[in-house]
Amino acid sequence: MLNLFAHPKRIFFVLFVCFIAFSVWIYTIPLFSPSQYSEKELHLVAEGRLVWQKYNCHTCHQLYGLGGYLGPDLTNVYSRSGNNEYYIRAIVKSGVKQMPAFKISEEEMNALLQFLKNVDQSGTSNPQDYQPEILGTFSLEKK
Repeated sequence: MLNLFAHPKRIFFVLFVCFIAFSVWIYTIPLFSPSQYSEKELHLVAEGRLVWQKYNCHTCHQLYGLGGYLGPDLTNVYSRSGNNEYYIRAIVKSGVKQMPAFKISEEEMNALLQFLKNVDQSGTSNPQDYQPEILGTFSLEKK
């Protein structure tokens, strides 16, 4: 009778150990994989994210389809503008249509550009590929 109760405990223990080992492996992969960015560039990307938050860009713009709907999705704005930093600088500093002109320092602008470049290289997002559903979710099927 004791053997019957010990068996599920052993299974649980083995599964628990496997889960812990897998979790440790998954979360340590980024620590040992080589980065394409230098330490200075990574710091600049982090500063750019803070600039993005400071000026509340997410209230009007999206990254990966998440954010406001007033402005365009900026996930791939860096490659859409032909890697033209001057274009992005001009839009941010002069403003267009509903977007106000921002009085942003050169250091903040460089950080924001590095952040947008990093986001651009991390994946793609085209919000026109998604169909909004009535419950607030999105579907990849076009209707």
